[in-house]
Amino acid sequence: MSVAVPEPIITSSPEEAGLVGPGPHRALFLDRDGVINVNHGYVHTPEQTDWVPGIFELARAARQAGYVLVVVTNQAGIARGYYDEGQFRSYTRWVHARFEAEGAPLLATYYCPHHPEAGIGVWRVKCDCRKPRPGMLMAAIEDLAIDPASSCLIGDQDSDLQAGLAAGLSRVWKLELGRSLRQAWERLVVD
Repeated sequence: MSVAVPEPIITSSPEEAGLVGPGPHRALFLDRDGVINVNHGYVHTPEQTDWVPGIFELARAARQAGYVLVVVTNQAGIARGYYDEGQFRSYTRWVHARFEAEGAPLLATYYCPHHPEAGIGVWRVKCDCRKPRPGMLMAAIEDLAIDPASSCLIGDQDSDLQAGLAAGLSRVWKLELGRSLRQAWERLVVD
């Protein structure tokens, strides 16, 4: 079924977030839960948020290397009714503000509010945006003039990596226990 990817959350000007000129641009795609914030399960408030160690350093290094930062996140908590889209968007604006304060503004957050089995009402749908499908990444690539061949992704689930590869990204990295974000960045940029 063809379901549109929701409008992304953008809080900084494209120029402030590193999107200069017509493109194509290089992007570092980041999963949210487990890569940006510790995955405590359906995190959607500042009080629930613990940052993954090294995330702000990684974001600054990526920006200094000329990458724009784009978050791509499945949000089954919306589909399950744990929080609504307004709460998610408000929380995401707070996350963007924290990254901007740390000197590494996020360009956009793309999200999937659907779930094919556990969704309630309109959210119970098999869509193209829920990872491992590449819909969110493809929307970002088109919207932001991103060159997938020179872009990369860091995720913590196989579905993240599958989505990145399906979108044509040349480099993906799975963040696992014992692997640091610094190792991910060094591997993605140096290799």
